Amino acid sequence: MNRFFAPLLFAAAAALPLRGFAVTLDAPLVCNESGHQFIADLIQQQLINPKPTHVERNSINAFSPTHDANLTAFGFRVFAVVGFQKDDPIFRVGDGEPLAQSAYGAVVFGAEDKVRSAITDAGSTAIVHHVAPLITAIFCKRD
Repeated sequence: MNRFFAPLLFAAAAALPLRGFAVTLDAPLVCNESGHQFIADLIQQQLINPKPTHVERNSINAFSPTHDANLTAFGFRVFAVVGFQKDDPIFRVGDGEPLAQSAYGAVVFGAEDKVRSAITDAGSTAIVHHVAPLITAIFCKRD
């Protein structure tokens, strides 16, 4: 490659938005932060839409990734993130009893046993919950 073009290509690549690359949620899904911190960080990075697409009776809010976000968790593709923090304006309240003071997680494409194995290998204390065939929720909660 010509020495003149190499710095230009490097500068152009550095200017590209990072959202085109996969962003892993492994670190926060070790369950060491609050629902507010997890969701607020993703909103600030413009990786999820700031308004929930759905609110469960137990106040768990579901947020969709933005169009160009490529989120993964423990090697599985994320298609929704969920969260709630009591008395936090980011979240809407459901009409039932809140699940916890603070909770968050991700819904991924993957079989429950494979997701559970990946989480255990990573040392996470997250709860794994079967949602549908090949759809699994990874969930952290604080009372």
